[in-house]
Order: sequence, then structure tokens, then C-alpha cells
Amino acid sequence: MIPEPENPWCPALAPSLMLRHDTVRDRDLLVLPERVVVLEGHAGTVVGLCDGSRTVPGIVGELAERFPDAPVATVVPDFLDRLRQEGWLK
Repeated sequence: MIPEPENPWCPALAPSLMLRHDTVRDRDLLVLPERVVVLEGHAGTVVGLCDGSRTVPGIVGELAERFPDAPVATVVPDFLDRLRQEGWLK
């Protein structure tokens, strides 16, 4: 289990963004003002867990249960950090 930091970050989408699923293309999308980002692979699943109620270790743990063979402990925190740097997660 990953230790919780003293002030854990509970990622949530920035208020101006929406996560949507494009049924025609079967892709998850981040809809930003005047821009759309197509999410590849399971990125939409990861972003969907960013509802402000889970910490990063909590998200990693839940994804590790869903995808036991995936390297979520190393990939997901970096992915979330990149989204935070873009201003897409608060």
C-alpha cells in the first residue's frame, strides 16, 4: 500500500472541463473551452476516478484491482501530475 502524504491531493477536473464519451468514435474526450482532447487507452477511466473524493494512492489502488497486470503505481501518478500541470486537474 502507498503511504498517504500529510496533505493528500484528491484530484478533480477543473471546473471548465468535462469528461465525455464519444459513442461514434468509442473514445473518451476531455472537453475544454474551445478545445477537445482525445484520451487514449484507459486514460478516460483514470480521469473518471478524479472526482475529488479519492487521493492519488486511492486511485492507484482502485486501478490496480481493476487492471492487476498494469504498471499503474508508476504510470498513473505521473499521468495525473501532467494533467495537473496542464491545469486540467485541481
